[in-house]
Amino acid sequence: MMDFGYPQYTEAKILSEFIKTDAYRMEVSQRPPMAVTNAVSWRSEGIRYKKNEVFLDVVESVNILVNSNGQIIRSDVVGALKMRTYLSGMPECKLGLNDRVLLEAQGRSTKGKAIDLDDIKFHQCVRLARFENDRTISFIPPDGSFDLMTYRLSTQVKPLIWVEAQVERHSRSRIEIMVKARSQFKERSTATNVEIELPVPSDATNPNIRTSMGSAAYAPENDALLWKIKSFPGGKEYMLRAEFSLPSITAEEGAPERKAPIRVKFEIPYFTVSGIQVRYLKIIEKSGYQALPWVRYITMAGEYELRLI
Repeated sequence: MMDFGYPQYTEAKILSEFIKTDAYRMEVSQRPPMAVTNAVSWRSEGIRYKKNEVFLDVVESVNILVNSNGQIIRSDVVGALKMRTYLSGMPECKLGLNDRVLLEAQGRSTKGKAIDLDDIKFHQCVRLARFENDRTISFIPPDGSFDLMTYRLSTQVKPLIWVEAQVERHSRSRIEIMVKARSQFKERSTATNVEIELPVPSDATNPNIRTSMGSAAYAPENDALLWKIKSFPGGKEYMLRAEFSLPSITAEEGAPERKAPIRVKFEIPYFTVSGIQVRYLKIIEKSGYQALPWVRYITMAGEYELRLI
């Protein structure tokens, strides 16, 4: 938004109201829109919904890199409190997290095991002075989707799904791969949509695959074996055994083939590595309507690689 050629306003959500895909006649306004002069620049006035709802997702991505000796050389967790708000008017929201996380994030001592959250960032709608004073996360939310808070857990994380792989070559014409996958989280949790990508030689053919759980398929376009397990409860261990033929036999040894890592994907609902929990989410609006808050937790694999083969 310009005033005599000078940029005056850059808030994307408000500017989007004035950006049209079709031909639009520009008009000179006598006064700026309410969103510009209002203290709540990230939210327009007059928003109305038939059903008022708030969705809060606590999402954590686990990043792990394991070397060929089975040692963790890099690990961290990136988390976000993702919100989708469909609320009428100018609602005031108050969010309470478990005290242990909030206090430890600010360097204050609490009972129980410490959780070191780094790089905590709030959306501009959060009243930082209020948070510093009484640890309450209060805000007037933007309309739609946004990240209320992001953080990082830099302490070493135990791999949630551990994979062991052993490769045996037989007379240079056959290769056998034996894989063991183990879930290392509590039994009350269950990982879903688990996918383990195992590298195989580019000239491998005639796959013969057996698994104790799930399904596996050879993906020659990726030089990989994909093992999929829809449901992987905590404390369980599953096996895979695969044999391939190697028809390409050369007289001399070429350069050693670069080995790709084992890649793992998964989702664990109702679970967080950091232990962060939502104690309450209150929505207050002057019209007095009742809003439905929905909260869910999910942990997923980010860059999750094991260089074991």
